Amino acid sequence: MHKISLKDWVVLLTIVPTTLIGLGIGGYFSYNRYVELDEYLTLRAKSIAEPIAIVGVEPIIEKNRDILRRLIGTAHRNHSDIVKNITIFTADNQIFVTSAYHGDTGLLRLKPDQLIPQQTMVEVVPNYLIFRTPIYDDIRQQSPNLVYENALGYIAIQIDRNKVQFRQQSQIVIALGIVVFGSLISAIFAFRLIKNVTRPVTSMVQAVDRIREGKLESRVSGQLVGELNFLKNGINAMAQSLGDYHDEMQRSVDQATVDLRESLEQFEIQNVELDIAKRKAQEANKVKSEFLANMSHELRTPLNGVIGFTRQVLKTPLGDTQRDYLQTIERSANNLLAIINDILDFSKLDAGKMVIESIPFTLRESLEESLTLLAPSAHKKNIELSLRIAPQVPDSLIGDAMRIKQILINLANNAIKFTDKGAVCIDVDIEHQQDNKASFKVTVTDTGIGMNSEQQKTIFEAFGQADKSVTRLYGGTGLGLVISQRLAQEMQGDIGFISEEREGSTFWFTFKCEINPVILAHALPVEALANKSILYFEPHTHSRIATSDILTSWHMQVMPIGTLDELTTELEQKQHYDFALISHDVTPAALPELKALIALLQKRTNTIHLAVNSNSPSLHEVLIGNGATSCLSKPITPSRLAKSLMPQHHENTTQVPIVGEQKLPIKVLAVDDNDANLKLIHALLAEQVQEIHTACNGQEAVNLCQSEKFALIFMDIQMPVMDGITALKTIKAQTFNDETPIIAVTAHALSGEKEKLMVEGFSSYMTKPIDESMLKHTIYEYCDLTLLSPKAETTAHAEIKSPTVIDAASFALPIQTTAIDWQLALSRTGNKVDLAKDMLSGLVNSLPETKSLINEAIVCQDIEQVNTLIHKLNGACCYTGVPALGKITHQIETMLKQGQLLDQLEPEFFEFFEHIDNVLDEAPKVLEEVEELSSQS
Repeated sequence: MHKISLKDWVVLLTIVPTTLIGLGIGGYFSYNRYVELDEYLTLRAKSIAEPIAIVGVEPIIEKNRDILRRLIGTAHRNHSDIVKNITIFTADNQIFVTSAYHGDTGLLRLKPDQLIPQQTMVEVVPNYLIFRTPIYDDIRQQSPNLVYENALGYIAIQIDRNKVQFRQQSQIVIALGIVVFGSLISAIFAFRLIKNVTRPVTSMVQAVDRIREGKLESRVSGQLVGELNFLKNGINAMAQSLGDYHDEMQRSVDQATVDLRESLEQFEIQNVELDIAKRKAQEANKVKSEFLANMSHELRTPLNGVIGFTRQVLKTPLGDTQRDYLQTIERSANNLLAIINDILDFSKLDAGKMVIESIPFTLRESLEESLTLLAPSAHKKNIELSLRIAPQVPDSLIGDAMRIKQILINLANNAIKFTDKGAVCIDVDIEHQQDNKASFKVTVTDTGIGMNSEQQKTIFEAFGQADKSVTRLYGGTGLGLVISQRLAQEMQGDIGFISEEREGSTFWFTFKCEINPVILAHALPVEALANKSILYFEPHTHSRIATSDILTSWHMQVMPIGTLDELTTELEQKQHYDFALISHDVTPAALPELKALIALLQKRTNTIHLAVNSNSPSLHEVLIGNGATSCLSKPITPSRLAKSLMPQHHENTTQVPIVGEQKLPIKVLAVDDNDANLKLIHALLAEQVQEIHTACNGQEAVNLCQSEKFALIFMDIQMPVMDGITALKTIKAQTFNDETPIIAVTAHALSGEKEKLMVEGFSSYMTKPIDESMLKHTIYEYCDLTLLSPKAETTAHAEIKSPTVIDAASFALPIQTTAIDWQLALSRTGNKVDLAKDMLSGLVNSLPETKSLINEAIVCQDIEQVNTLIHKLNGACCYTGVPALGKITHQIETMLKQGQLLDQLEPEFFEFFEHIDNVLDEAPKVLEEVEELSSQS
């Protein structure tokens, strides 16, 4: 940007203001003079025309031209300097008399379409002004309201403007000359000022610039006047001081350079020491990780044995003391196992290896499962545990239900642990919802010991609790809240609390989930309860509100009561209720009180349901024997309550009827190189779509796509011959399935890999094991929605199978195994016993060869071969109910994908091969028992 110099400022502040002021004043007075001359000309013209118009009335009436000719001739001669012509026109626009017969009377005459003006009017033509004044008779003058048709004519005067214009121009020239003269005088003074001030200042600026550049010997010379001489002396003194300072600074720099060299030598020594310390720390961290993995394996393996055999011994006839000792052993072992799991979860979160899943689930069912686990602890301390879910909270979600339950269980366990009496209340609400995503808030409130301000500061620190006395009294690792905080943040939420010492605490956490458009949970069959009356007695306010909300949502007529006095009064006033639901705490006096209540209620209702904070079957039997229809264990959940109020319905549905459904009339392609995985996905798809094609690698899939049109394609990623990504690109480019949604199916998808798959062109992805709900959701999302309408279901020509009844519970194995979870295998194959058995057999048959090949690849340090074999085994483990083997296989594949070497994974491979041996040892016994159960059924 150009900077304005002092010289420019002088010019701007002298010449420019003078010129502007001169132009302003000259323009003002020139304009005034210009206007005055125009007004002067107009006034003279009117002073000529209007008297003639008054005098000329009678001569016009009498047609006496001579008088008017002498009159206008005299006026013309007296004003000949400006008057060019004076003409009088009659009312019909004819010349009556004129002062210049050789003049241009056409300019003075009105146009044919013009009327005689009512007063003097002026018309401007080049170099002339035409003034026209009407001539009226006496009637017009006496009656001015008469119309102007009474005019006798008009007088027109042609005024010459040349002399006036000359005067106006002269005035402008004179004003401009004055402005120029003033500007010249101002310029003379400005340049004089520039010579005396700005030139010395410029020389001083140049001297300062030289000093700034390091030429400290520069000085300002010459004799100056006034303040400029003081400024010159100051600059010279400054230059001298800078020179002295520079010399001193140079000496200091030389000394600092010597000191810096010595410091750098010390830093180099320290860097070498730090590098050695860093390597030692990395080695120690590696040793810690290996130790953690080894100790996890070493601790979990005997613990599983202790827990398993303790449970087996508990099934045998035992004395009371022996049973008590064994139960103590089991509880201690479970506590130790929970501590180990907490430490492992913390290490995963700390290393950033915790993966948050996105799987369809039902929120209410997940929370009820958590309450079922928490209820015994609350019952043991006689604490009221209740859950209230706001009615507007959606139930079908997509997220990580296991982690949500883990946080809730951690917070609720803490609340129960630190509460000796009172209640633990859980509230679930929705914070906000936008499109298909929502944020939820879960609040856990207790009436326990609370925390002081010092304890609150350290509550989220790892391996610590409020204080050592709390740790000694209540136990625990102090990792629960830290893990919960990290998990909540991983789910785009947060965690917090409000607490007051001896007044209890309120912990809350938030999380975000996607709302599932596919309804997963079937509505409870409570239609028969609509408009039924129910008397509900519950002393605890939160439980009363929560259960009342459930009953009201079923359209029942609820009478909630909180005290025994209110209950007695209500029973005296009301004649009959369809149901009675009575909640009571288990106390030494509970049984007599409940018996009395049952006897009192039997007069008003025949159906009495009890809810107690106890899981004791004997207590439930005693209460039912004393007249109760059913007895529930608190907390009350919708499913249990519906089962109690409508027992006949649930008795008929203890087994799950699997009735053939109408299938979607679409064609789907499934691609996987693992025969077991391909068989399973084919079985799962067969329940939902009419036509399924399968392919063992990407090339087969491409060949099928060149001849067939598919509505949806499920594509494995790692396959021989042609991998899934290459097959995707080929299908999009060379077949007419370019618009077909292709879903990536992989047993291992890190966060970075998921984004990569979407960039490559996949419409979505699914992780193994394939969840039936997620599969249904994917078909719903990427297929034509009209196929899912009731109309399409009625028109689809699917094969309808005869109704069959499968009781999955009848295939529960009595034996306990640490390596094989048969119930998990059943759930992952949709409760298909034969399919689960075939897939487990296939895995077991392949394990010896897989183990041998992986051993050989490790010896040869062939990372690519190991990665391929591990990936294939990971996919097979997803569907066969081997959680321990599947977990370590998934962990090894993750670490290989993150670039770790085989030598670094030695502890993991040690645990991996041990889990393979465990599966091979336990599989024959499990398969044999499955065969026996199948033959019996």
